Amino acid sequence: MDALLARVMEAHDGLERWKNLSILTARITAGGPFWEFKGQPGFAGDDLVEVSLQKERIVHRRPETGRTVVYDREADRVTVTGPDGEVLADLPEPRSTFDGHTRDTQWNVGQVAYFRSYALWHYLVEPYVFTWPGVEAHEVEPWTENGEKWRVLSVTYPPSIHTHNATQLYYYDDSGLLRRMDYQPDVTGGSETAHYIRAHEVVDGIPVPVKRHIHRRNEDRTADLSWAPITIDISDVTIG
Repeated sequence: MDALLARVMEAHDGLERWKNLSILTARITAGGPFWEFKGQPGFAGDDLVEVSLQKERIVHRRPETGRTVVYDREADRVTVTGPDGEVLADLPEPRSTFDGHTRDTQWNVGQVAYFRSYALWHYLVEPYVFTWPGVEAHEVEPWTENGEKWRVLSVTYPPSIHTHNATQLYYYDDSGLLRRMDYQPDVTGGSETAHYIRAHEVVDGIPVPVKRHIHRRNEDRTADLSWAPITIDISDVTIG
């Protein structure tokens, strides 16, 4: 295991602990103009999520409306149902439906559900997912921002794991906590993104990033902090 990844896993209560966990639950509050821009403003707001920690699967439930989203990577399918079980979207092989999309392309219900599902699953299973079979992680050159020097982990995912794009960068402070992520989602035409962690909360010995601001990334790798297309607040976390 890469030395930085080993340090990060130690800061997150160790690899063996994660191997014995099953489910993470939380309340997710999504904000920002991105959802309306994509034609799906109803995907802003609060959801209760149940995240599988040993496979790529997530369930979202919207308390206000009764809407349920289920994404299962093994089945390669996302479904959206209403409060009475009526099917609002059923999208097999969802990734293939984004072919030719750009940053300005609007999405249907199944597509936005897929985006929110794979993204949130990753955010809540990292860094454990970096240790999974087929995932390659190694330290690269450090990054200095606002006088702080962060160590950087480059992570490359196999096709079997759906995420924003194949290779992403993760920036860690001296205590092994995540401070920033860089990626360029394939589903938005590769728009360059800098994703900041603004706060952590320790839950049963595991630090969980609970306040996230997602910004556009400039060509020089700096972030445009003047606005945040997406914000994510996480609360009521349980892990077991």
